[in-house]
Amino acid sequence: MQDEINEKTVALYIKTGKLTAEVLQKAMKAVLTQTKKQIGKQPHGKQTLKQLMKQNTGVSNIEITKDNIKAFEHTAKKYGIDFALKKDATETPPRYLVFFKGRDADALTAAFKEFSAKKLTQDRKPSIRKALAAFREKAKELNASRQQTKNKDREVSL
Repeated sequence: MQDEINEKTVALYIKTGKLTAEVLQKAMKAVLTQTKKQIGKQPHGKQTLKQLMKQNTGVSNIEITKDNIKAFEHTAKKYGIDFALKKDATETPPRYLVFFKGRDADALTAAFKEFSAKKLTQDRKPSIRKALAAFREKAKELNASRQQTKNKDREVSL
């Protein structure tokens, strides 16, 4: 059981004219360097709660509604905030919690100010699609009320 957990399989695809030991060695080195780079990096932006806890910084949380999750993710990405979303299904309707690093509190405050201002302006603006639909209806009414006149002139020419 322990051997299965420790072993990992890597699929390597090489497109080459002739597969030699040298080409295979270069490809394997490239894969190893790539994995070493990924191991050293800390994840940024949206991540799991476990990844956020591994960074050993204080974690705080706030509640957010389901409708605002996508819009918040966009704003948080803009401000470079590391955060994790967690759904608390014990209540109905379920609560959504945003966990973030304690040192990101100032950035989060600024992000929420921008986010709330954006939401308020969206509510105030009239919907362009609704206005377009209304204008289409008016255009149909105008076209229907117009009379169609057909003039056919027949001339006999010799």
